[in-house]
Amino acid sequence: MENFIVSARKYRPATFQSVVGQTHITSTLKNAIARGQLAHAYLFCGPRGVGKTTCARIFAKAINCLNPQNLEACGECESCRAFNEGRSMNIHELDAASNNSVNDIRNLTDQVRVPPQIGKYSVYIIDEVHMLSQQAFNAFLKTLEEPPSYAIFILATTEKYKILPTILSRCQIFDFNRIRVEDSVGYLKYIASQEGVSYDDESLHLISQKADGGMRDALSMFDKAVSFCGNNLNFRDVAATLNVLDYDTYFNMTELIARGDYKQCLTGFDAILKKGFSGQTFIAGLNNHFRDLLMCKDPQTIPLLEITGSLLERYKSQSTLLDVSFLFGAISLLSTTDASLKTATNQRLHVELALMKLCGMGQKKNDFESDPVELPELHKELDSQTVVTATPVAPAAKTVVPPVVEQKTVEQPVAESKMSAQPAPAPKPQNVSASPAVSPHVKDTPMENKKSGGSIFGVSLKEIKNITAHPVVAETQSVEHEQPTEIDPDTERKISEVKDQFLENLHAVRPRIANALQNMSVNGNKICATVCSSLIYEDIMLNRLEILNVLFKSVKINGAVEFDIKVEEIDTRVNPITLEDKYAYLMKKNPALGELQKRLNLELE
Repeated sequence: MENFIVSARKYRPATFQSVVGQTHITSTLKNAIARGQLAHAYLFCGPRGVGKTTCARIFAKAINCLNPQNLEACGECESCRAFNEGRSMNIHELDAASNNSVNDIRNLTDQVRVPPQIGKYSVYIIDEVHMLSQQAFNAFLKTLEEPPSYAIFILATTEKYKILPTILSRCQIFDFNRIRVEDSVGYLKYIASQEGVSYDDESLHLISQKADGGMRDALSMFDKAVSFCGNNLNFRDVAATLNVLDYDTYFNMTELIARGDYKQCLTGFDAILKKGFSGQTFIAGLNNHFRDLLMCKDPQTIPLLEITGSLLERYKSQSTLLDVSFLFGAISLLSTTDASLKTATNQRLHVELALMKLCGMGQKKNDFESDPVELPELHKELDSQTVVTATPVAPAAKTVVPPVVEQKTVEQPVAESKMSAQPAPAPKPQNVSASPAVSPHVKDTPMENKKSGGSIFGVSLKEIKNITAHPVVAETQSVEHEQPTEIDPDTERKISEVKDQFLENLHAVRPRIANALQNMSVNGNKICATVCSSLIYEDIMLNRLEILNVLFKSVKINGAVEFDIKVEEIDTRVNPITLEDKYAYLMKKNPALGELQKRLNLELE
């Protein structure tokens, strides 16, 4: 049986051209060789497994090649053969992780004095140079700054910030990039073709993304997947081998969230936990999935995705089902959840709460897109003339109540107002569907009444259904308004039973108003409350449509509901504490203080 060689060693690049994803480095090194402008010290820094040591070996081999071809080592001369067989006396590698003392650097300094036997340069590759001790760095400074003309040092590290500035100033620094997913997938396809392994694009994408920019990690995962799957890489088997969640998990979870199906979401999350994945892994992956969907919303941001092929088309297809505002909110929510999971005592509950919130966002989006908004019509008695103007709308399969703009005219006597509304009497609320215009009955109380007493306005559920079922186009006209007479005798009982639920639902959309109505009481068909500020009162008046809409979703009432809101201003000003106040307080604590003041004839100041 042949000795197995891992792909990271078997397919290690041997030329500049075969290096993956570091074109800016290889081009610079080849140009330096072509011009004969070789520095005496180089520093290669970057993440693990991106080709630092590989480029150092290729560079050392190329500058010592006796017959270079196209600025690449020929691989046939004596210097190249010696390097390939591991017996070269011109290229020396030192592992600074295990040789980090002053004595090791002294031995290196002595070795530098020996000139090369074959070739032009003695190249010293020091890997993990950041592991050298402080004393070793200081001992190395002079040799690194003024080495012999034939000596070249190549330092490699993953942690450049740990190296002394005096060392950095003596080197040409080359920063290696993370290898892009596209480049990694392309190299994995080449290796798979050489090994006779069949694959699907999703499998190689998953391996490349899991490697996080490291080619060596990607090759190690590729070998592991081949060991498990054989010569046919399947996406699901590769995901199981690497212990990562596959794309289908996130696509299916996103569809459930978009539908607002929180029950299936919680069941799916439970299945994920049973597979051994943590909640933080799932949240991070789902957040990244939403980020990719957001990038698909605009052609300018699609290149930011590190995916191609059929998987990219799948992302584009799902991104059309979600709007940008939903994706922004989802990413923000998941980022907050991910940050809080590190300190959470019950991580599962945090993740489940985040999923339910996301489902609520998805349900609101669906409700807005599919159903017309049902707004209750407010009935008011007017003391003055009111002109109602409705914006015409084009006929469509699904119609929405046209927006209504109220415009007051100068107050006139009631008799003149009724004459201006002739010749036809105003239709009653029950017959709104047959009327050629929408007639919202709105009572507008003067500002002085708002501040001193309050305002009463009401609406019936029957009229809401009539208005939302038969939207019509209105023309500017003046109408006579009447207060609805229908009252549900069970209104007080029904509202009292759902008071807590109503306030909870209202708090989700209008928390300030919900807090102001905590002291509400029900008297017949009236909801009575006292607020502490006219600003809160104005807020309730402006959002009364939404308040009533929330109420009717909580309870079914067959009649008018009225609100009686009163304002009691609270003086929150605090008077300054005087010396007399302080003295009176101390006297109350200790009456003997007054006797002391009299005996010593003390003044308060």
